[in-house]
Amino acid sequence: MNLMINLDIIRKLLEKFYYKTNEKRFTYYLRKKGVKLGNHCKFRGINSTDIDLTRPSLIEIGDYVDMNLNFTILTHDYATSVFLRKYNKFINSSGKVIIGSNIYFGKNCTVLKGVSIGDNCIIGAGSLIVKSIPANSVAVGVPARVICTIDEYYQRRKILCKEEAFEYAKSIKERYGRRPVEADFFEEFPLFVNGNEIEKYPTIPIRKQLENDVSEWEKVHNAPFSSFEEFLKAAGV
Repeated sequence: MNLMINLDIIRKLLEKFYYKTNEKRFTYYLRKKGVKLGNHCKFRGINSTDIDLTRPSLIEIGDYVDMNLNFTILTHDYATSVFLRKYNKFINSSGKVIIGSNIYFGKNCTVLKGVSIGDNCIIGAGSLIVKSIPANSVAVGVPARVICTIDEYYQRRKILCKEEAFEYAKSIKERYGRRPVEADFFEEFPLFVNGNEIEKYPTIPIRKQLENDVSEWEKVHNAPFSSFEEFLKAAGV
Protein backbone atom coordinates (compact mmCIF):
# COMPACT_ATOMS: atom_id res chain seq x y z
CA MET A 1 0.00 0.00 0.00
CA ASN A 2 2.81 2.41 0.96
CA LEU A 3 4.64 1.50 -2.25
CA MET A 4 1.59 2.41 -4.32
CA ILE A 5 1.28 5.73 -2.49
CA ASN A 6 4.96 6.49 -3.02
CA LEU A 7 4.75 5.69 -6.73
CA ASP A 8 1.74 7.97 -7.06
CA ILE A 9 3.66 10.78 -5.35
CA ILE A 10 6.64 10.24 -7.67
CA ARG A 11 4.36 10.30 -10.71
CA LYS A 12 2.78 13.58 -9.60
CA LEU A 13 6.18 15.13 -8.93
CA LEU A 14 7.38 14.08 -12.38
CA GLU A 15 4.32 15.61 -14.01
CA LYS A 16 4.62 18.84 -12.02
CA PHE A 17 8.36 19.44 -12.26
CA TYR A 18 10.46 17.12 -14.44
CA TYR A 19 8.33 17.12 -17.58
CA LYS A 20 8.07 20.91 -17.48
CA THR A 21 11.81 21.53 -17.38
CA ASN A 22 12.10 21.89 -21.17
CA GLU A 23 10.06 21.69 -24.37
CA LYS A 24 11.38 18.29 -25.40
CA ARG A 25 10.30 16.63 -22.16
CA PHE A 26 6.96 18.43 -22.13
CA THR A 27 6.26 17.37 -25.72
CA TYR A 28 7.14 13.77 -24.84
CA TYR A 29 4.86 13.92 -21.81
CA LEU A 30 1.86 15.24 -23.78
CA ARG A 31 2.26 12.53 -26.43
CA LYS A 32 2.70 9.90 -23.76
CA LYS A 33 -0.58 10.98 -22.16
CA GLY A 34 -2.36 10.64 -25.52
CA VAL A 35 -2.40 14.14 -27.03
CA LYS A 36 -1.94 14.12 -30.80
CA LEU A 37 0.84 16.67 -31.17
CA GLY A 38 2.58 17.56 -34.43
CA ASN A 39 6.17 18.53 -35.12
CA HIS A 40 8.00 21.83 -34.50
CA CYS A 41 5.49 23.07 -31.93
CA LYS A 42 6.63 25.74 -29.49
CA PHE A 43 5.61 26.27 -25.86
CA ARG A 44 6.88 29.70 -24.83
CA GLY A 45 5.80 29.32 -21.21
CA ILE A 46 5.79 25.65 -20.23
CA ASN A 47 5.02 26.35 -16.58
CA SER A 48 2.12 28.62 -17.46
CA THR A 49 0.71 26.23 -20.06
CA ASP A 50 -2.43 24.41 -18.89
CA ILE A 51 -3.60 21.62 -21.19
CA ASP A 52 -6.59 19.64 -19.94
CA LEU A 53 -5.35 16.05 -19.78
CA THR A 54 -8.49 14.52 -18.34
CA ARG A 55 -9.38 13.53 -21.91
CA PRO A 56 -6.15 13.72 -23.95
CA SER A 57 -7.67 11.72 -26.82
CA LEU A 58 -9.84 14.76 -27.57
CA ILE A 59 -6.88 17.04 -28.29
CA GLU A 60 -5.20 17.36 -31.68
CA ILE A 61 -2.49 19.93 -32.43
CA GLY A 62 -0.84 20.21 -35.85
CA ASP A 63 2.67 21.24 -36.93
CA TYR A 64 4.35 24.59 -36.25
CA VAL A 65 1.94 25.74 -33.56
CA ASP A 66 3.37 28.54 -31.42
CA MET A 67 1.71 28.66 -27.98
CA ASN A 68 2.55 31.69 -25.88
CA LEU A 69 2.58 32.40 -22.13
CA ASN A 70 -0.53 31.42 -20.16
CA PHE A 71 -1.92 29.18 -22.90
CA THR A 72 -4.89 26.98 -21.94
CA ILE A 73 -6.86 24.18 -23.61
CA LEU A 74 -10.02 22.85 -21.95
CA THR A 75 -11.76 19.69 -23.16
CA HIS A 76 -14.42 19.69 -20.45
CA ASP A 77 -16.04 21.74 -17.71
CA TYR A 78 -17.68 21.00 -14.39
CA ALA A 79 -20.75 23.18 -14.76
CA THR A 80 -22.75 20.05 -13.93
CA SER A 81 -22.09 20.85 -10.27
CA VAL A 82 -24.73 23.58 -10.58
CA PHE A 83 -27.18 21.17 -12.24
CA LEU A 84 -26.50 18.61 -9.55
CA ARG A 85 -27.46 20.95 -6.74
CA LYS A 86 -30.46 22.47 -8.54
CA TYR A 87 -31.87 19.47 -10.43
CA ASN A 88 -30.15 16.50 -8.74
CA LYS A 89 -28.82 15.45 -12.15
CA PHE A 90 -25.19 14.82 -13.15
CA ILE A 91 -24.71 15.74 -16.83
CA ASN A 92 -21.33 15.28 -18.52
CA SER A 93 -19.78 17.98 -20.70
CA SER A 94 -16.78 17.52 -23.00
CA GLY A 95 -15.64 18.13 -26.58
CA LYS A 96 -12.75 17.91 -29.01
CA VAL A 97 -10.19 20.63 -29.50
CA ILE A 98 -8.55 20.54 -32.93
CA ILE A 99 -5.81 23.04 -33.72
CA GLY A 100 -4.42 23.03 -37.26
CA SER A 101 -0.90 23.75 -38.48
CA ASN A 102 1.01 27.03 -38.71
CA ILE A 103 -0.82 28.79 -35.89
CA TYR A 104 0.42 31.60 -33.64
CA PHE A 105 -1.23 32.30 -30.29
CA GLY A 106 -0.50 35.56 -28.49
CA LYS A 107 -0.20 35.66 -24.70
CA ASN A 108 -3.08 34.65 -22.42
CA CYS A 109 -5.18 32.64 -24.88
CA THR A 110 -7.76 30.03 -23.87
CA VAL A 111 -9.31 27.45 -26.21
CA LEU A 112 -12.56 25.91 -24.98
CA LYS A 113 -14.05 22.47 -25.73
CA GLY A 114 -15.73 21.78 -29.05
CA VAL A 115 -13.55 24.24 -30.95
CA SER A 116 -11.45 23.79 -34.10
CA ILE A 117 -8.94 26.25 -35.53
CA GLY A 118 -7.95 25.89 -39.18
CA ASP A 119 -4.46 26.11 -40.64
CA ASN A 120 -2.52 29.37 -41.05
CA CYS A 121 -4.16 31.43 -38.31
CA ILE A 122 -3.07 34.17 -35.93
CA ILE A 123 -4.91 34.37 -32.61
CA GLY A 124 -4.44 37.69 -30.82
CA ALA A 125 -3.31 38.10 -27.22
CA GLY A 126 -5.96 37.62 -24.54
CA SER A 127 -8.37 35.77 -26.83
CA LEU A 128 -11.03 33.38 -25.56
CA ILE A 129 -11.84 30.94 -28.36
CA VAL A 130 -15.37 29.64 -27.83
CA LYS A 131 -16.29 29.06 -31.49
CA SER A 132 -14.37 27.49 -34.35
CA ILE A 133 -12.05 29.70 -36.40
CA PRO A 134 -11.72 29.01 -40.15
CA ALA A 135 -8.36 28.50 -41.82
CA ASN A 136 -6.36 31.53 -43.01
CA SER A 137 -7.87 33.89 -40.44
CA VAL A 138 -6.80 36.45 -37.88
CA ALA A 139 -8.99 36.35 -34.77
CA VAL A 140 -8.96 38.26 -31.50
CA GLY A 141 -11.20 39.13 -28.57
CA VAL A 142 -13.38 37.80 -25.77
CA PRO A 143 -15.01 35.92 -27.29
CA ALA A 144 -12.61 35.70 -30.24
CA ARG A 145 -13.92 36.71 -33.65
CA VAL A 146 -12.35 36.86 -37.08
CA ILE A 147 -11.24 40.39 -37.93
CA CYS A 148 -9.60 39.73 -41.30
CA THR A 149 -8.03 37.06 -43.47
CA ILE A 150 -4.38 36.11 -43.14
CA ASP A 151 -3.78 37.52 -46.65
CA GLU A 152 -5.25 40.90 -45.69
CA TYR A 153 -3.20 41.03 -42.51
CA TYR A 154 -0.03 40.05 -44.41
CA GLN A 155 -0.47 42.92 -46.86
CA ARG A 156 -1.15 45.34 -44.01
CA ARG A 157 1.89 44.20 -42.06
CA LYS A 158 4.18 44.63 -45.10
CA ILE A 159 3.35 48.33 -45.03
CA LEU A 160 3.29 48.89 -41.28
CA CYS A 161 6.54 47.02 -40.60
CA LYS A 162 8.57 49.79 -42.27
CA GLU A 163 6.83 52.55 -40.34
CA GLU A 164 7.31 50.69 -37.06
CA ALA A 165 10.99 50.03 -37.79
CA PHE A 166 11.56 53.72 -38.55
CA GLU A 167 9.86 54.67 -35.30
CA TYR A 168 12.03 52.20 -33.38
CA ALA A 169 15.23 53.55 -34.97
CA LYS A 170 14.30 57.11 -34.00
CA SER A 171 13.44 56.05 -30.45
CA ILE A 172 16.94 54.59 -29.97
CA LYS A 173 18.56 57.89 -30.89
CA GLU A 174 16.13 59.93 -28.80
CA ARG A 175 16.18 57.70 -25.72
CA TYR A 176 19.85 56.69 -25.58
CA GLY A 177 21.49 59.52 -27.49
CA ARG A 178 23.32 57.19 -29.83
CA ARG A 179 23.14 56.06 -33.40
CA PRO A 180 21.31 52.72 -33.91
CA VAL A 181 23.46 49.70 -34.71
CA GLU A 182 22.68 46.58 -36.70
CA ALA A 183 22.27 44.42 -33.58
CA ASP A 184 19.34 46.57 -32.44
CA PHE A 185 17.25 45.23 -35.32
CA PHE A 186 17.03 41.52 -34.50
CA GLU A 187 13.49 41.40 -35.93
CA GLU A 188 13.61 44.24 -38.44
CA PHE A 189 16.61 42.85 -40.36
CA PRO A 190 14.58 41.76 -43.46
CA LEU A 191 14.25 45.43 -44.34
CA PHE A 192 17.97 45.73 -45.14
CA VAL A 193 19.36 42.17 -45.36
CA ASN A 194 18.99 40.22 -48.60
CA GLY A 195 18.63 36.45 -48.50
CA ASN A 196 22.22 35.95 -49.67
CA GLU A 197 23.71 38.41 -47.18
CA ILE A 198 23.22 36.69 -43.83
CA GLU A 199 26.95 36.29 -43.22
CA LYS A 200 27.45 40.05 -43.62
CA TYR A 201 25.53 40.67 -40.40
CA PRO A 202 27.07 38.45 -37.68
CA THR A 203 25.67 40.59 -34.84
CA ILE A 204 22.07 39.76 -35.83
CA PRO A 205 20.74 36.27 -34.92
CA ILE A 206 19.14 35.83 -38.34
CA ARG A 207 19.34 32.04 -38.57
CA LYS A 208 17.91 31.68 -35.07
CA GLN A 209 15.00 33.94 -35.93
CA LEU A 210 14.20 32.13 -39.18
CA GLU A 211 14.64 28.65 -37.64
CA ASN A 212 13.64 25.88 -40.05
CA ASP A 213 12.68 28.30 -42.80
CA VAL A 214 16.09 29.87 -43.32
CA SER A 215 16.95 27.99 -46.53
CA GLU A 216 13.86 29.11 -48.42
CA TRP A 217 14.21 32.67 -47.11
CA GLU A 218 17.78 32.80 -48.40
CA LYS A 219 16.55 31.88 -51.88
CA VAL A 220 13.69 34.33 -52.24
CA HIS A 221 14.15 37.35 -49.98
CA ASN A 222 15.02 40.75 -51.44
CA ALA A 223 15.29 43.58 -48.92
CA PRO A 224 13.52 46.89 -49.73
CA PHE A 225 16.65 48.81 -48.67
CA SER A 226 20.03 48.07 -50.20
CA SER A 227 21.95 48.35 -46.93
CA PHE A 228 21.71 49.20 -43.25
CA GLU A 229 22.87 52.73 -44.03
CA GLU A 230 20.11 53.17 -46.61
CA PHE A 231 17.58 51.94 -44.05
CA LEU A 232 18.76 54.47 -41.44
CA LYS A 233 18.72 57.25 -44.05
CA ALA A 234 15.10 56.42 -44.94
CA ALA A 235 14.24 56.39 -41.23
CA GLY A 236 15.66 59.89 -40.91
CA VAL A 237 18.26 58.89 -38.32
